[in-house]
Amino acid sequence: MPAPVHNPVPQRSWEAAAFPCGTLPLDFVGTLRARRNAAPAEKLATPELLDDWFVEAKMLDAAPEADEVDLETAIDLREVIYSLVAARLAAEPLPAADVAELNRHAAGLPVKAQLGPDGVMHTGSVSQGLAALARETVEILGGDEGALLRECARPECTQVYLDRSRGHRREWCAMRTCGNRVKAAAYRARQSGATV
Repeated sequence: MPAPVHNPVPQRSWEAAAFPCGTLPLDFVGTLRARRNAAPAEKLATPELLDDWFVEAKMLDAAPEADEVDLETAIDLREVIYSLVAARLAAEPLPAADVAELNRHAAGLPVKAQLGPDGVMHTGSVSQGLAALARETVEILGGDEGALLRECARPECTQVYLDRSRGHRREWCAMRTCGNRVKAAAYRARQSGATV
């Protein structure tokens, strides 16, 4: 799969809006924003940003000290997950090579959980964090939750989420971001039409 052309966005801290999906593999896929744009926004532009993502996602309590190879591996896995999710959304067969790559990652060592004086401490390497993301992806795609996969209804957004809402009527990856933008744009359109 060719690597996407993207626009790096330097950033050291992940805001809450970076985790709208309620499931970490889909939030991880969302680290490449606006995928259909000519230059998508890359949120994992450096190994340090990958470290920050693992900590802010609360997968690891300490940065795994990612390097450039770790970053390339993480981005490759992210794109594999996206390819599989996109195939599931389109009701197409899952690409065999991507399934094999996902399963290879899922077989990796787990993140370490240890009890300490301040409670549970989660530590591990980038590959252990990626293994956790891969295992959760396997559970989503291979289980009942795969039927809940949706893509955000805001055309500029390509974030995928699990629609666990009552009646499965959720339209946006997050109301506070995409939902509000769409509603504000519709309001402005109505206002400009009324004044013409």
